Amino acid sequence: MAILRADALEFITRSADQTRRLGLRLGKQLRPGDVLALEGDLGGGKTTFVQGLAAGWGSTDAVSSPTFVVVNVYQRGDGSRLYHVDAYRLSGPAEAWDLDIPSLAEEAPLVVEWANVIAEALPSERLTVRFVWLGESQRALTFHPQGERPRALVRALRAAILRGV
Repeated sequence: MAILRADALEFITRSADQTRRLGLRLGKQLRPGDVLALEGDLGGGKTTFVQGLAAGWGSTDAVSSPTFVVVNVYQRGDGSRLYHVDAYRLSGPAEAWDLDIPSLAEEAPLVVEWANVIAEALPSERLTVRFVWLGESQRALTFHPQGERPRALVRALRAAILRGV
């Protein structure tokens, strides 16, 4: 196992509910301009994590994988939006540019599943979350911040985990 940088965080969840709760804790911190780049194999827990993320952010919308529509938009009561992109079916960064992914990231929090497919089109300042399937109900999530705001998100998540909120 690799040694993590001091600003990274690794967390092992033991159920889908724990994965959702981890997302919920991070979702409470999201604001426009935040970009989360999710990477990992099929069944790794990415969409489950986004379900919690959207709930923590304040949306009551049902969250599903946007694999066939590419972009889902979740709203909360004040009208603000959270964009959820699935890059699995995209051929590369050029298609992300066609979807104007960079401007989505400017106006609202942006969460991208299969972010490695379009990494060149994403802002360099982002929080990359890697999902590793460890077993039927266990997942390892590693948070790698790139930039000051993503580092602040990881610090806030670490504090929320320690406080149990």
